[in-house]
Amino acid sequence: MNVDWSLFLDSLWPIARGGLLGTIPLALASFAVGLVIALLVALMRIGSNRVLAWIARAYISVIRGTPLLVQLFVIFYGLPSIGVTLNPWPSAIIAFSLNVGGYAAEVIRAAILSVPRGQWEAGYTIGMSRARTLRRLILPQAARVSVPPLSNTFISLVKDSSLASLILVTELFRQAQEVAAFSQQFMVIYLEAALVYWVICLVLSAGQSRVEERLDRYVAH
Repeated sequence: MNVDWSLFLDSLWPIARGGLLGTIPLALASFAVGLVIALLVALMRIGSNRVLAWIARAYISVIRGTPLLVQLFVIFYGLPSIGVTLNPWPSAIIAFSLNVGGYAAEVIRAAILSVPRGQWEAGYTIGMSRARTLRRLILPQAARVSVPPLSNTFISLVKDSSLASLILVTELFRQAQEVAAFSQQFMVIYLEAALVYWVICLVLSAGQSRVEERLDRYVAH
């Protein structure tokens, strides 16, 4: 295969810019909203209200049991059939947030349950309510446990965000598709897109390691 290096260099910035201005903001927004959903669902899951616990289990089952692409298409192409029309960006954020919420909820639930029961009793002993004990004692400890799997979820989300190109969201892969269609150099451009995704994930993995090291300082060995 003859590589057109001038094309490779000329297209590198447009594709990288698609990642910086499209993929990363999309992933960050979706992950932030998804974490809020995940926390609420996790608390519903471990709560004493059976109805809320059942709703949480049903939500997790649906999200984890259906493909992300189908979820994305239901929101962007399906909702207009019932009178709800959303632009590509909100559709992508909603779909990705709901997906993250379904997976991250189980991570957060497991992290909360990993905190020794004595921590709850300690909070009650000093007069804390259940909500305050959860906020001041349980969640900070659970956060340290959940950082590695949640970081992996975010890295997966960055790669999965390429599916947003199918609903015309301008992000890294969509930019690569446009360049490839114009140049007809599909192999070169798509390999370049893969390279940019790889670099982004390497940077995120390095950041994950640093965060884990900092949190590990506060854990007794």
